[in-house]
Amino acid sequence: MPKTAVKVENISVKFNLNKEKIDNIKEYLIKFLKRKLRYTEFWALTDVSFEVKEGERIGILGFNGAGKSTLLKVIAGVLKPTKGTVQVNGVIAPLLELGAGFDMNYTGAENIYLYGATMGYSRKYIEERYDEIVAFSELGDFIDVSVKNYSSGMRARLGFSIATAVEPQVLILDEVLSVGDAKFKIKSEAKVKSMFDKGVTVLFVSHNTAQVRRLCTKAILLDKGKIIAAGSADEVCDIYDKRVKSE
Repeated sequence: MPKTAVKVENISVKFNLNKEKIDNIKEYLIKFLKRKLRYTEFWALTDVSFEVKEGERIGILGFNGAGKSTLLKVIAGVLKPTKGTVQVNGVIAPLLELGAGFDMNYTGAENIYLYGATMGYSRKYIEERYDEIVAFSELGDFIDVSVKNYSSGMRARLGFSIATAVEPQVLILDEVLSVGDAKFKIKSEAKVKSMFDKGVTVLFVSHNTAQVRRLCTKAILLDKGKIIAAGSADEVCDIYDKRVKSE
């Protein structure tokens, strides 16, 4: 029997939404000290549980605000759950907000090392894969240009190229296969598929059911922070597509 790669047990995530508009830190501190801050509780996830076996590829579907990205951030360790536990076995590579760790004043080349370091890779490891990263990003001479002069697509392509130059056991994808132009989208999907061939476990968020059907073996459907359907990718995508048409 395959081992468990990811186990999510009774995860709930609560955010406190400020009811008032506060324009500066001074006003915030005064209200905080006087205990006059008022919040509305918002549960982004409520009692979510599921298990992913090694080598499985699970799609995570849902409308905007369903809690998909929040769930991935909890699994990746970026966000601490209010309740529940998450167990991840193996090296995890989260592709969430590509390029979010870039320094805008550094060049693309410098950011390869910086971004790699934030992901926990040694300089030697990045040096060995530097040429591969640059070639895949298709940035050419722009690799020596300050990132502040990049378009959002160029930054995302560089982030994707760095993040996929790894050999993880668990891969987390949040809409990242929509990066770049049509040609780069095909190339990035092929890159991820090559990682599938090595038996990597995948959690994949997308609104594109055709892509989920093509890439995933199983899926779950979130609605208002709760799982409302789980099963094969085709079964859950059928449910999601029907809900899209009825909206």
